[in-house]
Amino acid sequence: MNSRDIATTNRHFYDALWSDTYLERPERFNTWPLISELLPAASTRLEIGPGLRPRLPIAGTHFIDISLPAIERLNARGGIAAPGEVTALPFQDMSFDLVCAFDVIEHVEDDRQVFREVSRVLKDEGVLIVSVPVHADQWTEFDDCVGHVRRYEPPELLGIMADCELTLERSAVFGMQPTNPRLLKCGVWWLKHRHTEAMFWYNWVFMPLGMFFQKRLKFVSGLLDTTGVDAIILMCRRRRRS
Repeated sequence: MNSRDIATTNRHFYDALWSDTYLERPERFNTWPLISELLPAASTRLEIGPGLRPRLPIAGTHFIDISLPAIERLNARGGIAAPGEVTALPFQDMSFDLVCAFDVIEHVEDDRQVFREVSRVLKDEGVLIVSVPVHADQWTEFDDCVGHVRRYEPPELLGIMADCELTLERSAVFGMQPTNPRLLKCGVWWLKHRHTEAMFWYNWVFMPLGMFFQKRLKFVSGLLDTTGVDAIILMCRRRRRS
């Protein structure tokens, strides 16, 4: 699949996902304790690809997204949201204290350019919070359905970030994707054959259940042991420019 096909797949999927659902409050996610800890030193903020599930406070935060329904709703709540390419962020160098990208970078073919752009717009010692799926051998049909390009091997991911002047500080297990193969297979079938109904059940049943049962994130210094882990969240810091 080429870059244009990937972008089209992602746009169609997320336009459908966000067209008939609600805007979730950031403080309801298990990422909020970390976010709230960082906010006093983060007056300038950017979230990439939040859809209607932003993790940063909406008012006064910049957002870049591919979904027009999401952009409209975020702006209506005081966000500064606009369409844009994550490989060419429309901001000046050193613009932000805090940048977040949850479940986004694995959708982009040129992921190294995304990390370069994030590093460029971060201020010295600014923070990046990013979540990604891990382990190529855990690839399923679900990854195809939602427009993933890759799953990361953790050493490869750390190498990319190091090349972009980003230093890992903390990490934790992340994500609410079911691990039961039968559930995944059933979900993929509904996405392919009953798309509208699948979006309804995800937004109004499974997402609320996932939110209710989400566990507190348990961060460790550096990289956690990712054996058997489906997705991880990383907190990184932008090294000082020489």
